Amino acid sequence: MELGRRRDLGSALGLAPAPAKPGQEPRPGAGAGAGAGAGAPGAVRARRFVLCLYLVGFLDLFGVSMVVPLLSLHVKSLGASPTVAGVVGSSYGILQLFSSAVVGHIWGHFHGGGDFAVSQTLAVPCFPQGCWSDVVGRRSSLLACILLSALGYLILGASTSVFLFALARVPVGIFKHTLSISRALLSDLVAEKERPLVIGRFNTASSVGFILGPMVGGYLTELDDGFYLTAFICFSVFILNAGLVWLFPWSEVKLNSTKHGLRLGKSHALLGKTDREVQEAATRRGTTVSGKPARLPWMEVVSTLRDMKSLIVSEMWDIFLVRLLMGVAVMLYYSNFVLALEERFGVRPKTTGYLISYSSALGALAGFTLGPILRLYKHNSHAVLLHSSVLTFTLLLLYSTAHTMGIVVFSSTLLSFSTAIGRTCITDLQLTVGGAQASGTLIGMGQSVTAVGRVIAPLLSGVAQEVSPCGPPSLGAALALVAIIVMSVSRPRCGGDGSDKLKSE
Repeated sequence: MELGRRRDLGSALGLAPAPAKPGQEPRPGAGAGAGAGAGAPGAVRARRFVLCLYLVGFLDLFGVSMVVPLLSLHVKSLGASPTVAGVVGSSYGILQLFSSAVVGHIWGHFHGGGDFAVSQTLAVPCFPQGCWSDVVGRRSSLLACILLSALGYLILGASTSVFLFALARVPVGIFKHTLSISRALLSDLVAEKERPLVIGRFNTASSVGFILGPMVGGYLTELDDGFYLTAFICFSVFILNAGLVWLFPWSEVKLNSTKHGLRLGKSHALLGKTDREVQEAATRRGTTVSGKPARLPWMEVVSTLRDMKSLIVSEMWDIFLVRLLMGVAVMLYYSNFVLALEERFGVRPKTTGYLISYSSALGALAGFTLGPILRLYKHNSHAVLLHSSVLTFTLLLLYSTAHTMGIVVFSSTLLSFSTAIGRTCITDLQLTVGGAQASGTLIGMGQSVTAVGRVIAPLLSGVAQEVSPCGPPSLGAALALVAIIVMSVSRPRCGGDGSDKLKSE
């Protein structure tokens, strides 16, 4: 029965239906002469649901990218010093790290520790006795995250003091997990082997939103009270997104669960039930799943930190250190990009928004160049990472000392390629060295290291800006140089015989 349901979903995604197993019980209405008529509506509903999720991802990053590049300008206009702005930015990163660490670990227990769940770091708000999205359902958790994030952007649009600015970042820092829950929904809707394709399309739709958002935000911010208008439009986009989620055909689409959790296909008690019925079943199951007692969030945090410590002190310490250093270096470059261009060259936010959108589009296209580059290097990820890091260091240094906008555009163009290639290669390298058995854990740990970088980078940026607008990218270049030294002295553990199948982040 599960196979029949997935066949409908596969048809909706353009996939060939799988043959039914011998002796399998036919689905109601799927008999002779009725199969086509019954399958078509299910396929249409599934396709409509998946396309709606793509739209959710697009609107989410479209709204966010309108506002985020302008935050440094706005907090400066409120009278905050760069250091205070850095502290506020770090508090947002801490909130994100906390919620991701707690829920990512809990998700691993409630969903059998599957690679997909861990690798996506499905950060969703949770109750002490389990994952919120399992207890109250995907619909309720997704709606709550969108609406509470919208509240944060509404407060941001009304912020006339540093206190209100910092207060506005709190609900966004805790509940801004729309993309993670959407990926979880997609994983429930499609067969396991089709997840990469569907998730890839979802990421592409989201990236398009991030390409368009800075252009719109840069244009709006030059109007009277432009930042407040931009924040209010962002709030409106989130409300529109919530309305879209509310109108989803939830009752018409059945959701899967994972291997050790609630499996609709093999549990006759849950077969054919909707998301609402599944969440009720999850609640009745109490605090244990797969025979393991659920633990409090604080215990999950401690367990996650212990896992992080064991990996960091392992033989892969240099890989995680390089990931942290390069991640912070790139974050420092972007931390005051809009503000620095205005102070150094008098560039208006509208023009800077166009430049950010241009760089984002190039970063998306950089993935197409990775295959030929890896073949040129004979799939030696270590060499590709080393050379891309050298290029990133050179470009950060060039941007820091640039005297014309032409050099800024040139460095931004090449940085889009070098950083995109570097992110993918560091992930491939850690998977190659760590082994396929722990791929989910390794990817999750890599994302945790990046989250730590999001906490550190705003603080370093604030201190560096006290010295000069060129301070953050200059400090980023110094960190990139340290990463290059670490890679140079470390013994390459991934050569030409490395993984031919690149695992993208």
